[in-house]
Amino acid sequence: MHLKYLRAFAVLAEELHFGRAAERLAVAQPQLSVWIRRLEQELGVVLFDRTSRSVRLTDAGHAVHGPILKTLESASLIERAAMLGSSAVVGQVVVGYAGASSRDVVPPLAKAVRAAEPGIELKLKSLVYGGLAPADVASGAIDIGFARLPVRDKDVRVRVFTYERIMVALPEDHLLASAASIQLRDLAREPFVAFPATIGSNLRDATTRLALEVGFSPHVMQEAPDSYAVLSLVAAGVGVTLTLSSVQHINPPGLVFRELAGPPVHLAVAVVWRGQGVGRATQAVLDIFEQIMPTPPVPAGRILD
Repeated sequence: MHLKYLRAFAVLAEELHFGRAAERLAVAQPQLSVWIRRLEQELGVVLFDRTSRSVRLTDAGHAVHGPILKTLESASLIERAAMLGSSAVVGQVVVGYAGASSRDVVPPLAKAVRAAEPGIELKLKSLVYGGLAPADVASGAIDIGFARLPVRDKDVRVRVFTYERIMVALPEDHLLASAASIQLRDLAREPFVAFPATIGSNLRDATTRLALEVGFSPHVMQEAPDSYAVLSLVAAGVGVTLTLSSVQHINPPGLVFRELAGPPVHLAVAVVWRGQGVGRATQAVLDIFEQIMPTPPVPAGRILD
């Protein structure tokens, strides 16, 4: 079974158009048709339903799609290993990331890995919430993730690489917006916008914990799935929120950030990976990440754990 047939299948399955697929493969359309027909003959099934107006995968086509993609990934690793030589680290490492703060982590890591270990393919997997990363690492769904402490999963290891300061975000026309810093107790009667309580958000937990310490439970008027949505709702006047210094680049019109009064309060952010069975490629990525983002000194103030 020729790899060129498998590549032709993969591209056509994505494009569902013979002309566009042939253009991507840099072959004539009749040649693409021959490759697909030969693959179907080898497998003994029809992979695509073709009409004059459309192309779609058959049930058999859907069934082989995943295995073919995995075969092509394996072939790519073999080719890369042969090109780089036996001394190179070759493999695929799945990195799970989530949240607006990931923009300061993922690009420099990808660049550094590409420069230091070109035989490693970083496969970036977007997670809905960073709080899911430890469980996904423990289950093997991802190799490396990023999460805020505390991480309570005993099957993963952690290394802190930055600290995020907890801040207040509120509408620019709010009565407290002119203050340089805000006492948390002054927000006791305010409606809050927050991440859903059901997802295990460390920031949501920190908000509740800090508020209870000064004598109130936050009234969450609206929940939202990510920092972009939370801060947009705050800018629209729906409520206030506690947020993190790492997302100050999100600045919709009508929003202001203010410091919490008193000693700074931080959440620690860590890289997480499996405690056992770490492959050579994953360890190489962890080593590179430690070089570009070493463990920082503990900042002044309070670290929530």
